[in-house]
Amino acid sequence: MPKPEPAVFERLHGYIAIDPAQERTTRTITETFTGEPLGEVPVGTAEDVAAAFDRARAAQAKWAARQVAERAAILDRYRAMVVRHREELMDIVQAETGKARWAAQEEVMGLMFAARYYSRVAPKLLAPRSVPGAFPVLNKASVHAVPKGVVGVIAPWNYPMLLAIGDALPALAAGNAVVVKPDSQTPYSSLANVELLVRAGVPRDILQVVPGAGSVVGTAIVETCDYLMFTGSTSTGRTLAQQCGRRLIGFSAELGGKNPMIVTRGANLDKVARAAVRACFSNAGQLCISIERIYVERSIADEFTEKFAAAVRAAKLGAAYDFSADIGSLISEAQLETVSKHVADAVSKGATVLAGGHARSDLGPLFFEPTVLSAVTEEMECARNETFGPLVSIYPVADAAEAIEKANDTEYGLNASVWAATAAEGERIAAKVHAGTVCVDEGYAPAWGTTAGPMGGVGASGVGRRHGPDGLLKYTEPQQIVTTRFMNLDAPRGIPQSRWQPMLMNLARAIRFLPGR
Repeated sequence: MPKPEPAVFERLHGYIAIDPAQERTTRTITETFTGEPLGEVPVGTAEDVAAAFDRARAAQAKWAARQVAERAAILDRYRAMVVRHREELMDIVQAETGKARWAAQEEVMGLMFAARYYSRVAPKLLAPRSVPGAFPVLNKASVHAVPKGVVGVIAPWNYPMLLAIGDALPALAAGNAVVVKPDSQTPYSSLANVELLVRAGVPRDILQVVPGAGSVVGTAIVETCDYLMFTGSTSTGRTLAQQCGRRLIGFSAELGGKNPMIVTRGANLDKVARAAVRACFSNAGQLCISIERIYVERSIADEFTEKFAAAVRAAKLGAAYDFSADIGSLISEAQLETVSKHVADAVSKGATVLAGGHARSDLGPLFFEPTVLSAVTEEMECARNETFGPLVSIYPVADAAEAIEKANDTEYGLNASVWAATAAEGERIAAKVHAGTVCVDEGYAPAWGTTAGPMGGVGASGVGRRHGPDGLLKYTEPQQIVTTRFMNLDAPRGIPQSRWQPMLMNLARAIRFLPGR
């Protein structure tokens, strides 16, 4: 199956929030599998960002004034369009990232899930809600969810549809405008979805995409937006948090991870070995919630290691716009270099390669075999640092308690996976793992796909949550409106303060006897 036609990418240029009449620097976007060009995209400037925010702010008030049900219906129409156009969307994201098609389908499914969830729950979650007033009968109180204004989304390259547009959907549902900076390597993935959202009914100026360098476009977004959503490295997240703190704006971030898997006695090792291939090597390991450390009880470690290494060696590495490949390409020379260095460093210090370990230039410029290491020790680069590539290490441990201790011995806390003899045992172990999400009897996908629940990290893995009610309400400001009826708190005519104030105190004390107070 060939890559998408050049006309597909050319069509999407009409959704870039940069004046096409102005001469400017461009960046060549390449097909990751081959390095061949897909198109030339203009590189945005701070002035482009300012113009995008001006357009977005001018349109946002009218968008926010629409009924929530109307905005929700647009999201549902978009969901239906994603289903209809799923093949082209997968083609585009594969071309830009080099991931296997099943991993591309994960993005499409994630967009479907998010659009369906927020289109269903937004009217209820955003509706004004009554709360008890200070004084019964005298005070009527309600809380309203007011949109932040213009939300900035700085998105990564690894899941460029899901982590750009997937984060924009709840912001749009809440009545905000959105300005997106896609990663410079993957702009078309965002633009393809903007096209569908506009066709579904989102006003053109409400959702702006400005490609460009993070140091320029990203900085300008942080300096201008009313709320920032970021997905990327922990080091960049810390910098952006400081910048948002200086401006006193809200900030949510999903950052790095060094995610553990725990396997205990009684687990079905054949099942675990097969699932672990997906858990470790989805998108060639370039996934913030994928597994990089596996802790296995010593009594089953040899058997598991043999089965897992065999499953990894059997996985098909290749470039294909269909479902024939299990694992795809890395996205860049930088990623290839990091993976190569981590493997070489570990081997030079005594680690054993159980599967993989080599670049595969015969398949394409950026392929690296899925790699399994044993005998990894603390002085090795890959022991604690996130590789963000197709590399996982196996560590035998005495028992579940040691596995939990080792799993928690990290600054990160994004995702974890637990496999035990029973689901109940797995859940007991999961509750002791310090991570924002823990999957029992799976790797990561069910937690990601559970859009009704919160998704995010603890520690160096991030702040805030996407998905669930939190993933919507974070894009709003809660505003309390309290109406005083019948009489205010001034003493009624003829009653002196010396009598009125004790009466107020007695009333305040009596409120505790009312139901719910």
